[in-house]
Amino acid sequence: MNPETNFPETLTEAVVYFSDPENAHNFMVGLRWAKGVTCPCCGSSDVRPIPTRRTWECKSVHPKRQFSVKVGTIFEDSPLPLSKWLATIWLIANAKNGISSYEVHRAIKVTQKTAWFMLHRIRLAMQTGTFEKLKGDVEVDETFIGGKSANKHVGRKTRGTGPMNMTAVVGLLERGTNGGHSKIVARVARSRRKADLQADVLSTVEPGSFVATDALKSYEGLSQTYIHEFIDHAVTYVRGKVHTNGLENFWSLLKRTLKGTYVSVDPVHLMRYLDEQVFRFNNRKTDDASRFLLAAVAIVGKRLTYRELISNPATL
Repeated sequence: MNPETNFPETLTEAVVYFSDPENAHNFMVGLRWAKGVTCPCCGSSDVRPIPTRRTWECKSVHPKRQFSVKVGTIFEDSPLPLSKWLATIWLIANAKNGISSYEVHRAIKVTQKTAWFMLHRIRLAMQTGTFEKLKGDVEVDETFIGGKSANKHVGRKTRGTGPMNMTAVVGLLERGTNGGHSKIVARVARSRRKADLQADVLSTVEPGSFVATDALKSYEGLSQTYIHEFIDHAVTYVRGKVHTNGLENFWSLLKRTLKGTYVSVDPVHLMRYLDEQVFRFNNRKTDDASRFLLAAVAIVGKRLTYRELISNPATL
């Protein structure tokens, strides 16, 4: 435990600390309402506590006046105690190669289906929502996630160009400067066609930046907005600072996680696994406790129901 903050620094300490319902409750209250508890429905601070149930009641008259610390978070409507939720967030935030629903099922004694749903809700919290564009030296590359060559005849074809039974993913990486580390944005690509790939670059990278890509013809024309240079991988992989090695490293980590831990990922859920890997990659220089806190802070204001998850997750 950190002697200054009395906060856990390891998984073992976190499990022990959050197993106390009072610790877990106080942690969530401090996380959500550092300046005082407010009603998640109307925003009023005129609330009264109900200590026996660890809930509050808003004094304004409206539906759902009574609320708990879970309301308005990814925990809402979950009967699981905070101790299990917080331990699972610690696990997924700090497992370099991810953690499967079967591992969570065994570790916290819930069904595999429940563990799978929990992990997807946490991945939603890990989603990076920022309007800040990448700048400086930026790498852009795409890869394919999915089926093996032997199964290509039975799969769905990726929109645009590309192999059968595989999903195209595009990544954009801002190289670190002045001792800083690189950061990445990755998403499921609409296609590998010129209009779609260049729209991804234009929406994510600040004009005037240096952009390095491979020799894919879809990137032709970026020089009108960026300092664009490309590397032909049939000839060489590096020419000065013209390379995509940073993204190749990320693709390696991503595919090792998907194939080694998750084994089989449905394309409609792929964006959630990308959010998870991007979160850990962008926060790789922080310690376990800090990474946990970054994920925990993001649970507020996000909600994912099981019906939404299994019906059309691509729209979320």
